[in-house]
Amino acid sequence: MDKNNTKKQNVYVSEEEKTLNWEDVQNSFKKSFGNEIYVSWLQKISLIKEYNDYLILGVPTRFSRDWIVSRYLDKILEQVKSFKLSLNRIEFKIIEESRGSTNLSKIDEINKVTEIKDSILNYNRLNPNLNFENFIQGKSNEIALSYSKKVCEHLSRYNPLYICGGVGLGKTHLLNAIGLELQSDNNVMFISAERFMYHFIKSIKKNDMVNFKDFFRKSSIFIIDDIQFMRGKESLQEEFFHTFNSLMDKGSQIIISADRTPMKLDRIQERIKSRLAGGLVVDIDTPDLELKINIIKKKIIEIESQFKENINLNDDVINYIANESKTSIRELIGILNRVIAFSRVHNKILTMNDCKSILKDVFNQIKVVTVDKIQNVVSNYFNIPLSEMLSQRRSRPLARPRQIAMFLAKKMTARSLPEIGRRFANRDHTTVIHAVKTITRLSEQDDEMKKNINQIKSLLLE
Repeated sequence: MDKNNTKKQNVYVSEEEKTLNWEDVQNSFKKSFGNEIYVSWLQKISLIKEYNDYLILGVPTRFSRDWIVSRYLDKILEQVKSFKLSLNRIEFKIIEESRGSTNLSKIDEINKVTEIKDSILNYNRLNPNLNFENFIQGKSNEIALSYSKKVCEHLSRYNPLYICGGVGLGKTHLLNAIGLELQSDNNVMFISAERFMYHFIKSIKKNDMVNFKDFFRKSSIFIIDDIQFMRGKESLQEEFFHTFNSLMDKGSQIIISADRTPMKLDRIQERIKSRLAGGLVVDIDTPDLELKINIIKKKIIEIESQFKENINLNDDVINYIANESKTSIRELIGILNRVIAFSRVHNKILTMNDCKSILKDVFNQIKVVTVDKIQNVVSNYFNIPLSEMLSQRRSRPLARPRQIAMFLAKKMTARSLPEIGRRFANRDHTTVIHAVKTITRLSEQDDEMKKNINQIKSLLLE
């Protein structure tokens, strides 16, 4: 029976057996992702081959492939699986376009990339588009960039290398670039702390911890992103501690990123923090105006080269975007993509007034709003200690402000539901969902609640 089932895997589906209507799938993409993302990135995805358990999809350029893979892959698989439950993997291939139509005979076989098996658990995390060549240097990141390159030249001299900085400032880019630089001659493992946890849990459930340990401890280069995700997870920290020691003992190079310095990591074991602090710690600051302008201009050149189109943004518009964006490089790129997408959809050269209109709501939110600020403003507004609001107590005077803070964190930041939950004393994402639904309902029914929400928003945007 098992042999027969195995034989059915990876079987090409004949025309008569095909179950996917790609037009329906594309309509689902448009509805799920929104028109801007769909037009800019997903519209040109084509179905090349359909198998029992995976698809081969075509994209026009390497740039679009890398962009789609890094940002939308999991969600694409989720959408496609709603049409065909047996699917568990997607492959992308680069195809050439001729006279506005896809020439399926000209498929770049060399650039087959990126599979998903078992959903988010297994796929190559190294993005070929995030390398040293396209990392733009500025005063805020020059030290981190310098030592990232030195690690590639002199393994184990700076061990571990610990890169810290706020969200979206380029930490993941540097870690990825190190992995790309070293992968040809080394066994490179690049994984996020979150995925490390998923593998850990999966191995426990399968009673397969021996293979888990062997898998991660055989690396000569071990790169782990966003170590702060391990906060409060004692069993996960225990396993990471032993993995860390094993790798150090055999001379493997370890590179780690986090949103703060080692000794400021809360709910992380002291022995782990001590080992992290014992290496080389470098940080990345918020980019200055000059760096942001350079990033925008470089990104425009990349997009023009990849999509063979002219993007007409004058210096005034570029300076406006750079000056008004106050937070991260990731958000800066997102803002630029929004402006370019608007220009594409409406087929017009944007004026300064157009740009201000498009980005009015964005800049009103990203100037100052963070989860930390929301928590502090809400606790002050209701005159309760922050520690009490974040505690496990469920009394109404504490629970309602806590729900309001979660609601605002979801509405006014780019944080995911699990991330928000973790910032509220490691609560589950379902708690955040319940809070959002509750406050949404109350603000529609209760004028006092609506007034409170508006007043707090005003305080946050001052």
